[in-house]
Amino acid sequence: MTDRGIPVRILLAVAATAAMAGCGSSGSDDGEGAASCAYRVEYEGRTYGDVANVKFQVGEKVGSATIPACDDTNDGGKESATASTAYAVKGLDPDIALAVGDTPDDVTFVAVNPGKTLPPEVEKLIDQG
Repeated sequence: MTDRGIPVRILLAVAATAAMAGCGSSGSDDGEGAASCAYRVEYEGRTYGDVANVKFQVGEKVGSATIPACDDTNDGGKESATASTAYAVKGLDPDIALAVGDTPDDVTFVAVNPGKTLPPEVEKLIDQG
């Protein structure tokens, strides 16, 4: 079972910030901006975002997910999308949530509509403690 130890209030603040910012820049004293991109995964035409504090069990491998490129280094777009393994989450439809990572022991929980209202099935898995 995977358990992320981040308090729910931090999760909500991060999700709200990511939803508003997406991939954006902030100014610095040297006139150049520093950018930061929210973690997103694409799988079968749907976009998922990471959700912390979710207690879940990794299921079977369901395919390959794509982590889109994010040019947060202002290097002229040299970054490229990467592929990662998508696993089912026990008890949830892959249309709602996935576990994504190189191995079942090193995954990130992702769900549709991150930063907005989470599906009720995901809300039930969020650690309230």
